Amino acid sequence: MVFARISLNEYSNKVLNVVKAKFDLKDKSQAINKFLEIFGEEVVEKEANDQYIKKIIESTETHFKKYGKRKMSLKDLDKLCEVS
Repeated sequence: MVFARISLNEYSNKVLNVVKAKFDLKDKSQAINKFLEIFGEEVVEKEANDQYIKKIIESTETHFKKYGKRKMSLKDLDKLCEVS
């Protein structure tokens, strides 16, 4: 955990108070964390955890075992997506 002392302008303070009230949080530290959890991905992508990566790899391997490296024509894809 990182501790930081910050100075907020009036608008930032209002935003944090609204986030704090909206999510019923105890303090502004929790409000900052919640705000960043919601909007942080627009700036920095979250790192995938090992369990999620294993799930994706397993899913991909299962797909290749079942279907191999078959390809679908554009006509078949349009039919599947119900595009005329």
